[in-house]
Amino acid sequence: MKKPIKGYAKARHMRKWADKKGGFTPALDGFDRSSADTMASLIDEWFCRLEERAYSLRTVDQRKWALRMFLRWAEERDLKAPEQITKAILESYQRWLYRYRQANGKPLSVGTQRSRLSALQLFFAWLCKDNRLSANPAADLELPRKPNRMLPKALTLEEVRAVLNVPDVTDPLGIRWRAILELFYTTGIRRSELVNLDLEDLDAERGTLTVRKGKGGKDRVVPVGEHALYWLARYLERTRPLLELSLNERALFLTGYGGRFNSCHLGNSVRRIIDKANIGHTGSCHLFRHSCATHMLENGADIRYIQQLLGHAKLDTTQIYTEVGILQLHDVHSRTHPHAKMPPKA
Repeated sequence: MKKPIKGYAKARHMRKWADKKGGFTPALDGFDRSSADTMASLIDEWFCRLEERAYSLRTVDQRKWALRMFLRWAEERDLKAPEQITKAILESYQRWLYRYRQANGKPLSVGTQRSRLSALQLFFAWLCKDNRLSANPAADLELPRKPNRMLPKALTLEEVRAVLNVPDVTDPLGIRWRAILELFYTTGIRRSELVNLDLEDLDAERGTLTVRKGKGGKDRVVPVGEHALYWLARYLERTRPLLELSLNERALFLTGYGGRFNSCHLGNSVRRIIDKANIGHTGSCHLFRHSCATHMLENGADIRYIQQLLGHAKLDTTQIYTEVGILQLHDVHSRTHPHAKMPPKA
């Protein structure tokens, strides 16, 4: 029985296989673009307009995913022109989204359903504004009620260390994953922000990281702790040169194929690492963001500094992420409540 190939050796094996096959060519989506007036053609035009108006790639990609699902559903029912779409048809699609089940058997979250329908509303609003359509069938579409936001429970410091110790640092790819996890925890950056990092964004001498085009298209500079700097140095010295296929690729973190990470692939990989730690928590990259903010708050950081670190435009958003930790609350309760330390009388 063959021993399974792991880590960097597996990445090299897959890279050779891809080269033999002539690389990876994106498959055609198969949507009807026989004229400029089909929905697929008009959606392509809308995305071009969004890019011209400097919308972030993340926003455009999210809307592409949303409309791709609708196009597939519509063309299966021979609905290929915007004029064919009515409010009743969109409500039928909304019910289909509600009943849809993913490969794992789970339904789409309410947030995902809302994002799919919101993209449709924006697309049809643009068609009306551009005089391509006389009436907007999505204008009065009632979206599912937004659920109360449930934040993930922050990891304890011991749990963070358990996750950080999962990657096999004797393997080059293990060093890369350790550096990624350390960077998530020390900076609290989002996964899309980490994916977009270039080599020039890290200033190891000053211990800073420049996050470009974060949420809202804003740049910010954040500090990087000594732990993360150590593992980043090891990654840049020992791992990245092995993965680099082109000097023109400036991404800080490279995949086994020598390119920039995809956000979804990164998130799924981090989720598997957390599962391997067997700490009783599920989650992904955002779990480090919440843990970073909570631990800093519990250790006395001013919430305004955490706001700057996380890149929040409003302090209200930071307060949601960094609700008072139970350790701080317990300490205040012990010091201030009359019965906190008073033994009960018989």
